[in-house]
Amino acid sequence: MGAPAARAAELARYWARGGHEVTVLTGFPNHPTGVVPLEYRSKFRRMIGREDSEGVKVVRTWLLPFPNRKPYERMLNYSSFCLSAGITGLFLRRPDVIIASSPQLLVGLSGWWIARNKSVPFIFEIRDLWPESLAAVGMGSEASLLHRSLGKIADFLYRCADHVVVVTPAFQKYLAEHRRVPPEKLSVIENGVEIDLFSPQSTNPDVRKELEADGKFIVSYIGTMGMAHGLETLVETAAQLQGVAREVLFLVVGEGSDKQHVIDLVRLRGLTNVRFLGQQPREKIPAYISASDACLVHLKKSDIFKTVIPTKMLEFMSCARPVILGVDGLAREIVEEAQAGIFIEPGNAAD
Repeated sequence: MGAPAARAAELARYWARGGHEVTVLTGFPNHPTGVVPLEYRSKFRRMIGREDSEGVKVVRTWLLPFPNRKPYERMLNYSSFCLSAGITGLFLRRPDVIIASSPQLLVGLSGWWIARNKSVPFIFEIRDLWPESLAAVGMGSEASLLHRSLGKIADFLYRCADHVVVVTPAFQKYLAEHRRVPPEKLSVIENGVEIDLFSPQSTNPDVRKELEADGKFIVSYIGTMGMAHGLETLVETAAQLQGVAREVLFLVVGEGSDKQHVIDLVRLRGLTNVRFLGQQPREKIPAYISASDACLVHLKKSDIFKTVIPTKMLEFMSCARPVILGVDGLAREIVEEAQAGIFIEPGNAAD
């Protein structure tokens, strides 16, 4: 479960514990590999599934599963869910309010459509700035048809939403200045950490033994490996250290659209100091964090990423692990004020 899904799940459980009736309309699990897990396939073939999770009613609707690799695959995945959710939502019980949480942006269209047909307030939550962040990772230019289309959708949703929730003050400022969203229509609810799960703990020797890393200095990257994360920098750093600092091991945990590319780079360079693990259950992540001597957070160099606060950074800090931070702006201010790690220039392996 990635940061966006974790935030939505925790908020839903929190509201349910508070006595509210919460229904989550979502797709079938398939991110980022494009493979629907075996336990969901019979429901997937029926195009809809229902379950209960800690008092939260979960309705899963059909989508086109695609690996998170190519832009057209993503758009087919997003568009199919937008259409499917927009139809399925019309047959659900009328709620008091509808909250649509982005990314991805098209989920906002589904939320607006259902809210309009059921005559209830529509709240739009923004956890990533689209289409701005797409340009930052090289998915077309700002003048492209894709970006202009998504920009019009974003402006439409900001205009039609009864309220817009963002996760950083920088997002709030950006939307007010660049998208002309009225300040009174914006609220900030920042990301947090599940401190019962992510807390300081002693290193489990079994984890280091499993990794064959006894005596090693482990630098971990734990999370999504996407185009935004610029993990070529990690590979270049590992290449510079191999043979010079043999005790340093880079541990890479997770999945994502860029994973195979990173693996190919490691193989091409003949690196033996980088180890990959697949996606792990969320409850196991703290053990890998605590087994690390330092944890890397990195995004490509872009002004738009100066507005973000990566959730993984907060989780590393909550586990009392030093952070190597390749993200400028708000995230850097937090780490330096807390003296929780060091800042490196994004994309600069020599740092």
